[in-house]
Amino acid sequence: MYNFMFHVPTKIYFGKGQISHLEELKESGRSVLLVYGGGSIKRSGIYNTALQILKDVDLQVFELPGVEPNPRIETVRKGVTMCKNEDIDMVLAIGGGSTIDCAKVVAAGAKYDGDPWDLVLDGSLVKDALPIYTVLTLAATGSEMDCFAVISDLTKNEKWGTGSEYMKPTMSVLDPTYTYTVSPKQTAAGTADMMSHTFENYFTKQEGYLQARFCESLLETMIHYGPIALEKPDDYEARANLMWAGSHAINGLVSEGSADAWCVHPMEHELSAFYDITHGQGLAILTPVWMEYVLSEETLPRFKEYGVNVWHLDPNQDAMQIAKQAIEKTREFFFTTMKMPANLRAVGITDDRYFKKMAEKAAAGSKGSYVPLQPADIEEIYRRAL
Repeated sequence: MYNFMFHVPTKIYFGKGQISHLEELKESGRSVLLVYGGGSIKRSGIYNTALQILKDVDLQVFELPGVEPNPRIETVRKGVTMCKNEDIDMVLAIGGGSTIDCAKVVAAGAKYDGDPWDLVLDGSLVKDALPIYTVLTLAATGSEMDCFAVISDLTKNEKWGTGSEYMKPTMSVLDPTYTYTVSPKQTAAGTADMMSHTFENYFTKQEGYLQARFCESLLETMIHYGPIALEKPDDYEARANLMWAGSHAINGLVSEGSADAWCVHPMEHELSAFYDITHGQGLAILTPVWMEYVLSEETLPRFKEYGVNVWHLDPNQDAMQIAKQAIEKTREFFFTTMKMPANLRAVGITDDRYFKKMAEKAAAGSKGSYVPLQPADIEEIYRRAL
């Protein structure tokens, strides 16, 4: 286990009715930029509830609606301009990971003199940020409790992740009841996203016994409760466990001290940048293909652990047999149990004309990963996923 710094300053209010704690925003100033996506928070009543709480503590509210599922830099720039022109004190995101990611870069951009795209390309340029508050409505990305954000510039077919300690939220409200109305598609995609975060940290060359066991318990939780949430959208325990598991999959608990660079996420970011597909669906499609591609005698021990400890396969079987069964179990879970698209064609990607360019960019973003992949390797993974 290598040296690390673990710092999660985010105050979490978890459970029913915890949105009342939005009154604490008054501690950060007198004006707030409310960031959200489509109209779902209005239909659900969360919007009106939040506005009333903010009004009761005399906060002036400015709004940035319409954040895209793959948030665009244009929307970020609009929010930054509002913050600077109106001298806004803080940012409140109500929504899922895309909304929170947008709000994070807006908060950082409000304290930066240049173009906020600079901060996407190089997180080290972030030297300060407005206080960030969130109300989570979709369990998936873990952005409510981490330092990361992913922003797209589709005019350049670019989607990049950035991160800074300054972009960790001050406070997040996690009310599982707010995820009851999440669609089956997004429930499945969210489960796949948090599973992928866990896989990225679990499949590592680094020593980290405790972190591996944390990962396995998170994966078991996701595998157990994902289907329940899909079949019973208002099952509180299912939604609660998924929500809390999603936060811990990426807040540093399972990565600090033991993780390599990520690999599947950079590959999927290129899919989203070029084709604007749903992130979790792309991850689910790529993950089993990547697993099969990197399975070897060298990686076999971790795949065997995965099969035995997560899928509870018979440990007395041949190790390679266990590994292959575990990969097949993963594929069945995503595509049969969670009813997700099983290949790239199913999400509208029918040819390989961009694969070479995508692979080159993905390879640059995944240097130092569990199994080093060259552009040709990643291009082949894309083709096998068609």
